[in-house]
Amino acid sequence: MAEPNSHDNDDTEIVEEGNRSILMDIISQLSKGGDLHRITLPTFVLEPRSMLERITDFMSHPEIINNANQLQDPVERFVAVTRYFLSGWHIKPKGVKKPYNPILGEVFRSRWAFDDNTEAFYVAEQVSHHPPISAYYYASPENNLTILGDLKPKSKFLGNSAATLMQGEIKVSFTNRPREDYFITMPNVYARGILFGTMLMELGDVATVKCPTLDLVCNLDFKVKGYFTGTYNNISGKIKSISTGEVLYEISGKWSDELFITKKGDQGKVPYFDAKTARIHPKIVAPEAEQEEGESRRLWSKLTAALKANNQTLATAEKSKVEDAQRAKSKLRQERGEVHPLRYFEPNGDGFDLKLKNISSDPQEAKKQIIDFIFSPSN
Repeated sequence: MAEPNSHDNDDTEIVEEGNRSILMDIISQLSKGGDLHRITLPTFVLEPRSMLERITDFMSHPEIINNANQLQDPVERFVAVTRYFLSGWHIKPKGVKKPYNPILGEVFRSRWAFDDNTEAFYVAEQVSHHPPISAYYYASPENNLTILGDLKPKSKFLGNSAATLMQGEIKVSFTNRPREDYFITMPNVYARGILFGTMLMELGDVATVKCPTLDLVCNLDFKVKGYFTGTYNNISGKIKSISTGEVLYEISGKWSDELFITKKGDQGKVPYFDAKTARIHPKIVAPEAEQEEGESRRLWSKLTAALKANNQTLATAEKSKVEDAQRAKSKLRQERGEVHPLRYFEPNGDGFDLKLKNISSDPQEAKKQIIDFIFSPSN
């Protein structure tokens, strides 16, 4: 688990010359703007967990969102959802690392137990391999909260940088407030200095939080540092009316450190989120021995152990074993004319819906339905 404290120098990494040579050999195969997805990256750039687990970082501060549905002021509910979205970015490994690319059919399941005896549940599934798409669902029925999302990362080589374009959408819903859905898009991730200089990670471009029902939107500008000006990890944003453009709040600060919010008409900014003091609420994951073969931690357990032992040769071999098995299954399906069946999600337009339908409006009954849906053994 990442530490709650984040500092700018945690985003940088000095790459050994041998490792940089490996990167340069790989990148020499690409033209600027080329797609990195089909390139096999060396294991020393890997964070020891799957992207399906990485997504749960955004559920690490439940105290921000669990009671937001009870706020009577709709603008304050919007402020809380935006704060919740911003609270997950500071959780990251030191240096420039990327999580494992999930294989088709891979799943990650977890739950959270809160101090007030309520709970939350999460499931993510890799629903496509080419292109890579992860679908995920988080629910806390007793807190009237659901999150449904999909992530469609697209990596590109940009010269001395690599970009991961974080396509996809998140929908946050309060089940006790029908049609009050919050739609969120993510910033993009940049790895700088991959050919020369110090490697570092930045978030850049604009993310959006939008609730059409409330007529509210927030465009969050994740600022990249200029060559001669600026600092790392800055953001700025404005919460405003969609129909009139009236600015209600302004957000400023660093996503890796402190964020501030200023209400229209007020003179001073007030604390919005502090990554240095925020408590990461631990998730509960079944021991690997109790997991199914396709669950992330068990599936990648030997790769993870090799990375933690800093044995890159073994890590490469273990990573290849999983990926080769995936390719063999894909080839067999093609020969048989079969399509991989999705377990938890189903396509709906450009996104994915949960297969579980008719979830009860009663929190306790809904909780039973969701537990049975997520945690029942696969057929």
